[in-house]
Amino acid sequence: MSFNVVTQTLLEGFLTTFLIFAVTLVLAIPFGLIISFGSMSRFRPLRWLTKTFVWAIRGTPLMLQIIIVFYGPGLIWGWTAFPRLEAVLIAFVINYAAYFSEIFRSGIESVPRGQYEAGQVLGMTKSQIFFKVILLQVIKRIVPPMSNEIITLVKDTSLARVIAVREIIMQAEDYIRSAAIIWPLFYSGAFYLLFCGILTLLFGYLERRLSYFKV
Repeated sequence: MSFNVVTQTLLEGFLTTFLIFAVTLVLAIPFGLIISFGSMSRFRPLRWLTKTFVWAIRGTPLMLQIIIVFYGPGLIWGWTAFPRLEAVLIAFVINYAAYFSEIFRSGIESVPRGQYEAGQVLGMTKSQIFFKVILLQVIKRIVPPMSNEIITLVKDTSLARVIAVREIIMQAEDYIRSAAIIWPLFYSGAFYLLFCGILTLLFGYLERRLSYFKV
């Protein structure tokens, strides 16, 4: 089997992998921030509902959630099933938003109350205090745990194959059945290593840029 042919096939699979990664990141981060506000709400029913949702999502496997999102609408309610890739994206966004929300919540709650009180003394509104005083401190605190979750997301994209979305691992695995060769499977690992290596460097750079915050 030609190395160039295998590379082309794996690149096609990696584009799907990257799409899952990028869409999940873009949607799950703001969604997670909204969920974190619900978890910290003073309105008890909302706080209880949000925490129950986060507990359920974090307490069940992502693979199970993908299967439920794909098969659930048709088998439970008789609706038309989501396309495979859309089902994967929905499951990933919901799952990672729940994880991100806990990171945001812990980051926000770790900022001393004195920071809020100082902003109030200066006559700032709650939104001004959050975005101009609190947010950058929160970002500094959450970069390490967020970087871990984002790198985990890269590897979790391989779970898309459970409903036959042709990401890079599934593309590589096809060669085991069709050509009885296994090296493309190891080759696919190089894509993950390179991608995760780039992300590690980027997060290291971000941590250094934010090092002027003494927390």
